[in-house]
Amino acid sequence: MPAAERTLSQRELNRALLARQLLLERQTLPAADAIGRVGGLQAQASAPPFVGLWTRLADFRESELQDLIDRRQIVRATMMRHTIHFVPADDYPWLRPTIQPALDASFGAQTRKRLAGLDIDPFLAAARREFRARPLTFAEVKALIRAIDPSCDVDAIAYGVRTHLALIGIPNGSRWRFGGRAPFVLAEDWLGRPLADPDPREVVRRYLAAFGPATPGDATAWSGVGGMRPVFQSMRDELRVFRDGSGRELFDVADAPLPPADTEAPVRFLPEFDNTLLGHKDRRRVIDDEHRALVYIGPGLMVGTVLVDGFAAATWRVRNGELALEPFRKLTKAERAAIETEGEALLAWLRA
Repeated sequence: MPAAERTLSQRELNRALLARQLLLERQTLPAADAIGRVGGLQAQASAPPFVGLWTRLADFRESELQDLIDRRQIVRATMMRHTIHFVPADDYPWLRPTIQPALDASFGAQTRKRLAGLDIDPFLAAARREFRARPLTFAEVKALIRAIDPSCDVDAIAYGVRTHLALIGIPNGSRWRFGGRAPFVLAEDWLGRPLADPDPREVVRRYLAAFGPATPGDATAWSGVGGMRPVFQSMRDELRVFRDGSGRELFDVADAPLPPADTEAPVRFLPEFDNTLLGHKDRRRVIDDEHRALVYIGPGLMVGTVLVDGFAAATWRVRNGELALEPFRKLTKAERAAIETEGEALLAWLRA
């Protein structure tokens, strides 16, 4: 059993996270590869994934991601933490079955009282038949449920359809590809192949490559999948082991970047829902606990964040075509200048 190699400081963990999330320097990398490298992009809002790639890639053009979506190489679906993500189409067939138990558990916890004693299998079977015949919006799914049983809890059962059926969103011709009420289709029909067997060990490898070094609890916070500790333990022979300042074991894949603590970290604008701020149980490696309530502003609500020297230092929004910043602390003149330069570049790209 490997012993911990050394203790990593908070700044070392910060720089490791930034390197793996492609935030230390803009990369010359295909957008599909970038999405896979960072563990997917949260996408329940339409624009943030595009902004997330702009802030990570050199000369990113939104047409590149649009084309990947249109050619079914990047898909939009319910994934980690029961939220909508963009993930590579090649990852979906094994990743979705791996996280399915977590989706089932989340559904049960949310609807146990609302659906007490109700068998939703007939509703799922009916929805699957309709999805086989044609794409459906969730307004149409709810109409189908209502037609079967007008007295049932339509919203809860529709949530069950989204949970238990592997569905992928169909893009449209809008700028961000999923504006309005996008229809869904069965994943195996969209991909042209069946789903694969679960692979929790590969989830650990992908997670650590994108967010490590980290604990099993961190992996659960990102994926929603419980019972990660035995999986980590079974992989000890292939993983590196460190400790953090609190003495906790941190696991990592071999050969992943571990930049020095004094590595320069440029200003970066993260969109709302960026997984850089959602990928750990202990998020102090990128945001102070006292600032979290300023970013996670309510259930399912989050605002964009500005990283200064690698750590969250302000929130940002676009209001009436202009950038609105709310700093967490007093910024230096040099920091304000760097934020202004990066913010102007972002606005110019959004307006293009």
